[in-house]
Amino acid sequence: MVTIVIPFAGVRSKTRLHESAWVRGALATAMFEDVLAACAPVGPVRVVTPAEDVPVEVGDVEFITDPGEGQGAAVAAALAGVEGPVVVVNADVPCVVPADVRLLAETAPALVAAADGTTNALSLPSADDFEPLYGPGSASRFQARCGAVSMVLPNLADDVDTMDDLARLQLRVGPRTVAALARLQRSVV
Repeated sequence: MVTIVIPFAGVRSKTRLHESAWVRGALATAMFEDVLAACAPVGPVRVVTPAEDVPVEVGDVEFITDPGEGQGAAVAAALAGVEGPVVVVNADVPCVVPADVRLLAETAPALVAAADGTTNALSLPSADDFEPLYGPGSASRFQARCGAVSMVLPNLADDVDTMDDLARLQLRVGPRTVAALARLQRSVV
C-alpha cells in the first residue's frame, strides 16, 4: 500500500497569496484540507507541518513535526520509517481528486511539475528512493535522479500561489476552498 505525504508549511505560509495573515491562513488551511480529502481514500497519510499547526485529531492521519529546514527536509522527516511506495502531494493543489493520486502512485516513479518547473507531486517505488531536491527546477532534478516520468495531470499541476491563481481555478477547486472563498467574500462585502 502506498503512503502519502503532504508537506503543509502551515497557516503562516503562502505569503504571496494575500496581504492579510488571517486570509492567507484560512485559504492555506482550506486548500490543505481539500488535498487531504483527495489523498485519504488512496492510502495512509502523513502530514508534515510546523508543531503549532498540528491539529488535535484528524481521523487516521499521522502528523509529523516539520524540522523547519525547507521542504526537502520536511518530506524526508515524514518518510522516516516508511517502507514501500510513496506519493508526495503539495498542500497547495486544491483541484486534486483521488483518481489523480492513484494514477500518480501507479505510475511510480513519476512527477507532476508546476508551470514554473518546481515539483507539485512525486511518486516513488520506495521511500528509500527520495532525495531532497526541491526548489527552482526541481522537476528536472527529480527526473534525472530517479527516472521519474513527467505526467500531465492538470489537477496536480495547477498550484495556488496568488489570488489570481485562485480566481483562475475557482470553478475547479475542492469544496473546502470554495467554502473559504465564499466566507471571505461575504466578510469583505
